[in-house]
Amino acid sequence: MQSPGLLDNRYPFKDLLGFRMTAFETGRACFEMELGEKHNNPGGVPHGGVYAALLDSALGSAGCFIATGVPMQPAVTLNLNVSFLALARGPLLIAEGRMTGGGTRVFFAEGEVRDESGQCVATGTGTFRYLGKKQAG
Repeated sequence: MQSPGLLDNRYPFKDLLGFRMTAFETGRACFEMELGEKHNNPGGVPHGGVYAALLDSALGSAGCFIATGVPMQPAVTLNLNVSFLALARGPLLIAEGRMTGGGTRVFFAEGEVRDESGQCVATGTGTFRYLGKKQAG
C-alpha cells in the first residue's frame, strides 16, 4: 500500500476541511476526518458538502495510484452523484472509494462514507478524467 503521506503536499484542500488519507493502493483510496462545529450547516448537522468532498476525494483518488513511492496520477471530476442516507453518530467519518472501470483517459468509481459505528451515511458514484496520459503502474 502507498504511503498516504505522499499526497500531503499536493492537496491543501484536505487541510481546509481537516481530513487525511489513510489508504492508497491500486483501485482503492480511503480518507478520514473528525467532524466539528465548523462542519455544520445552519441546522446544526454536518453540511452535505462535507460528505460530498470526502467522497469526491476518495473516489477520485481510487483511480490515481501508479506505484509505491510515485506521486499519484492527477485527475479531475467530471461527474459526482451523492446519496445522503443518515446523520453520523459520533465525530469520525471514514470514506472509501473503489475504482470500478475505465480506460486511459476516463475512469469510474463508487464508494461510501461511514461513521465510526460503521453506519453508512452517504454513498456516491463518479466519473473522473486523467490530466495528461495515464501513466503505467
